[in-house]
Amino acid sequence: MDLASKLTLLLEVSRNGSFAKAADKLNLDRSVLSKQIKQLEEQLGVKLVNRTTRSMSLTSVGKRVVEQAEKVTLILEDTISIADSHHSEPTGHLRVSSATMFGRVYLQAAVEKFLEKFPKASIELLLNDERVDVVSEGFDIVFRIGPMRDSSMIAKRLAENKVAIIASKDFVAKHGMPTSPEELVELPGVIYGNSNFVVDKLQFADQDSGQSIVYPIKSNYRVNEAELIVESVKASIGYAQIGQFMIPGDLEQMGLVQLLPDLYLPSFGDIYAMYTHRKQSVLATSFIDIVREIIGTPPVWERNFR
Repeated sequence: MDLASKLTLLLEVSRNGSFAKAADKLNLDRSVLSKQIKQLEEQLGVKLVNRTTRSMSLTSVGKRVVEQAEKVTLILEDTISIADSHHSEPTGHLRVSSATMFGRVYLQAAVEKFLEKFPKASIELLLNDERVDVVSEGFDIVFRIGPMRDSSMIAKRLAENKVAIIASKDFVAKHGMPTSPEELVELPGVIYGNSNFVVDKLQFADQDSGQSIVYPIKSNYRVNEAELIVESVKASIGYAQIGQFMIPGDLEQMGLVQLLPDLYLPSFGDIYAMYTHRKQSVLATSFIDIVREIIGTPPVWERNFR
């Protein structure tokens, strides 16, 4: 029996608290199990288990070896899982949460591609711009835009989320093309806001010095739905500051123009896929990879802006 197998036996003895229980679980004769642990001790040159007729306990060295045995077992399980994923079709259910507009524009396409690739799997996509409790609500992946607020989450950065200011051609025809922030903020704007995040100011920054100037947005309309921000701009209610991902199509064809394109606006925060455990299922990692493909590198939406 090789070293890894013997370490697995030691791990079972430790977990079960006795040779008899471990032997029963492993469907081994107790004498065989005892002999293998004895051989492991001889191979390592240390005493691992204190044994009496009525009890057993790990030595201090034995406890450290068991910790390593845990790691070995996890590596072996992961190795088998990787191999199995290439020989059998993954199945299971994936529960996903996403910011509303990002989900509608990009994740729907990812879902279609995912289900085509894994027809025996199922997926549930819930769109919500508010924060969710990943653990209690049972989400496998959460897609969000903005800075990380929960240090317990594992985050994979999917794309940079550059900011732009847009208006409709009719809005510009009515109010004129602003040539400075001071001219722009005299015009009506549309504000996005929910319980966690509000965009009611314009911040222009100098990329070299890092200095910035902030202007309040004059507005008579505030909405908590990102898609309605774009629709409101199309309807010429006002201009809006948006994440570029919100415009998947051609600005010209949508009747929109970019305002003050030569000025730099700091990002609201990049786009992330977040989850609670480093060990992810094949389905979860595959879905994230598909989303990456759909977004592209650089992101497909950046071609619409200067």
